[in-house]
Amino acid sequence: MAKDKKSPRPKAETPKGFRDYFGAEVTERAAMLSKIAGVYHRYGFEALESSAVETVEALGKFLPDVDRPNEGVFAWQESDDEGKGGWLALRYDLTAPLARVYAQHRNDLPTPYRRYAMGPVWRNEKPGPGRFRQFYQCDADTVGTASVAADAEICAMLADCLEEVGIPRGDYLIRVNNRKVLNGVLEAMGVSDEAQAADVLRTIDKFDKVGEAGVRELLGKGRLDSSGAYIDGVGLSEAQAEPVIAFLTSKAADAAGTLANLRAAVGGSAIGAEGVDELEQIAGLLDAQGYDAGRIELDPSVVRGLGYYTGPVFEAELTFEILDEKGRKRQFGSVAGGGRYDDLVKRFTGQSVPATGISIGVDRLLAALREKGRIGGTVQGPVVVTVMDRDRMADYMTMVSEIRNAGIRAEIYLGNPKNFGNQLKYADKRGSPAAVIEGGDEKERGVVQIKDLILGAQIAENATLEEWKERPSQFEVPRGEMVAKLKEILAGQG
Repeated sequence: MAKDKKSPRPKAETPKGFRDYFGAEVTERAAMLSKIAGVYHRYGFEALESSAVETVEALGKFLPDVDRPNEGVFAWQESDDEGKGGWLALRYDLTAPLARVYAQHRNDLPTPYRRYAMGPVWRNEKPGPGRFRQFYQCDADTVGTASVAADAEICAMLADCLEEVGIPRGDYLIRVNNRKVLNGVLEAMGVSDEAQAADVLRTIDKFDKVGEAGVRELLGKGRLDSSGAYIDGVGLSEAQAEPVIAFLTSKAADAAGTLANLRAAVGGSAIGAEGVDELEQIAGLLDAQGYDAGRIELDPSVVRGLGYYTGPVFEAELTFEILDEKGRKRQFGSVAGGGRYDDLVKRFTGQSVPATGISIGVDRLLAALREKGRIGGTVQGPVVVTVMDRDRMADYMTMVSEIRNAGIRAEIYLGNPKNFGNQLKYADKRGSPAAVIEGGDEKERGVVQIKDLILGAQIAENATLEEWKERPSQFEVPRGEMVAKLKEILAGQG
């Protein structure tokens, strides 16, 4: 009789594009999100927690097709009694669910509706270095008002968030532009064809890489890139390209100069003039609150999300330098972005609903804080109550309960207590600040031993024998003074 083949053991590995997060990372993220939530709440925004799963129709951006039903998202088809059903998907951002929530509950929500949301999102895209298929977003949006005061408020709130989590003034800059100004530039150029307009916008987006001369070439016949390959241009004349160049080089020493240059760039375009007026209003509202150009400034080079945003656009950039993987200095770059999007809810209601918001890249911001040394140190573990006699577990449970009730993080050793050295090794591995020891002798005498593990490690590493004798790292105290001594030790370590 043939033997049944054993099923191979599963590999203990994360799926490609995903990763695990352990204690310190989870704690740091939770602390940062709590600080950001505090700012959002202070501004009057309400928390919203929507489902991680949406219908693909509600998500809208990555609709399934016959050949690739999960393009861009993690999607699956739900079966009904007849074996057919609609498509569901994990959310790829927090804005599309907001549009669905507002459309569904608009009669019960206040107008404007101000909400913030935090949580993981999923994208079925090719992973790469530092690019994962699951990541956190942290959003705040105002739905139901066309007032540019809402846009100005979002910018101010973003500045406050960055400072709250530990990015000081001078290390960040929030840059503001307006999609309407770009529309005005296209109108001044005489570009009405959608495909050609898209080509122009893609060329504008390359300004930071190729500069003014490169943009001129790409708007015209084309140019050779750094590899020697020839890139075809948009095919505009020099006269047609001039409004784009005027727009891209319009940033002046102050907001008034930038606004004047932008008005010249849009020429007689009504939509362009409307966009410049909105930027002027935003600049005035921010100035009235004390947000100067060192924190938030008008910058025509911001061209993010042009196919999505309908008005003001903003981006938060960290300006301090870091070393890349090749040891070269570069600025850290963008950690947040947003803008006005007035057409998203319209997909559900048929009516345009004005909205504006911001999304903070949580992982990017955490990486920035680590670069600044604001987070990333060792996280203190719990005080460990050791077990000298397994028959006295109730006594040790009483001790750990007293420590916890005093507000100190603590745990009892629940492994095999036979080898006491292993208990201290465990405490070291946990990053414990102290260990509490009560054997039979200590119990009879009504005392406990408290070992300062941090000081003990420092002494073992650096101290001479004389210094070791002068600086004991283990203390015997009356049982009733155990909590007070632990507080004293922890305060000294802090």
